[in-house]
Amino acid sequence: MKKAMFIAVMVLAVAGLAMAQTATSTVDVLGAHNNYGRGCAGCHQPHSGSFGSGQKGAVDSGNFALWGQDASPLYGQTIAFGDGGNFVEKLPAGITTGAADVGGILLCLSCHDGSVTAVNMMTNQLYEQKIGLLTNPVYGGNPIPTLLGKDGTTGIGSTVPGNYNNDHPVGTAAAMVSFGHVMQGATSGVSFDGTNFNVAAGSNYAQFVANYGYPSIQPGKWGPQYGINAGIPYVTCTTCHDQHVMTVYTSYGPGITGKAGLYYAKLFFINGPYNPNVVITDGKSAPSTVQFCRQCHFGEANESNNTFGIPTTFQ
Repeated sequence: MKKAMFIAVMVLAVAGLAMAQTATSTVDVLGAHNNYGRGCAGCHQPHSGSFGSGQKGAVDSGNFALWGQDASPLYGQTIAFGDGGNFVEKLPAGITTGAADVGGILLCLSCHDGSVTAVNMMTNQLYEQKIGLLTNPVYGGNPIPTLLGKDGTTGIGSTVPGNYNNDHPVGTAAAMVSFGHVMQGATSGVSFDGTNFNVAAGSNYAQFVANYGYPSIQPGKWGPQYGINAGIPYVTCTTCHDQHVMTVYTSYGPGITGKAGLYYAKLFFINGPYNPNVVITDGKSAPSTVQFCRQCHFGEANESNNTFGIPTTFQ
């Protein structure tokens, strides 16, 4: 009987893994960034930058990534992210500076600020919540805001009106080496060579990679999804978010379970498997929502705490 039960459990486990590898989407994968029908041109105006969107932008409008939103109100602004505003980021003076902060932070806030960049197309309600993709009953019923600088709260230490103290730190002050064990190499098995993160075979972090992966910090298909300041990597918005695919994560290399060409459920444009609709019923598994954060916050991971064999629940 015990043997039969074990076989049944293994069959269910394999079936769950297979399902995790073939996730699909019930909506267009660009999701909220279809911009209510404007599509790609809602952000990347093919002609004349923000002027082509009917706005009066800066003189460098559209000169980077054909950006069609007016980012100029954010130029040179100081934003205090994180607990008590302790992670202070001074934004670049323009979109053509070549800094990782431009594509990784500034352009994101030109839509998602909502305070100094008041012209946008958002209703300030989470798209997945609005159209019913967020089904987990533990989420509250109130609208979840998408305008970071206009979320109804107040903060301190910023030249930008609104509150960024309650937002995850990004920018040069958000150095990854300050986020716990993972970036300290000697104890976790992760090292940074000045360009990419590398994982030592047989290390605790390698065990984590085998179980979940490290899609946000791996040597990426499009290059590192973070900034580098004085040789030290730091978090940007695009470290955690892939702005072009809202609902499905496509693995393309060793950063996720060591295999390419697999498809995992996600929401919120997260850059990795992240399924908030999973409800853990066995009390043992690690949901993909937790595992995603543990890529950097490895001090809170099972493998960092001498606990192995805990599976990741993707679907």
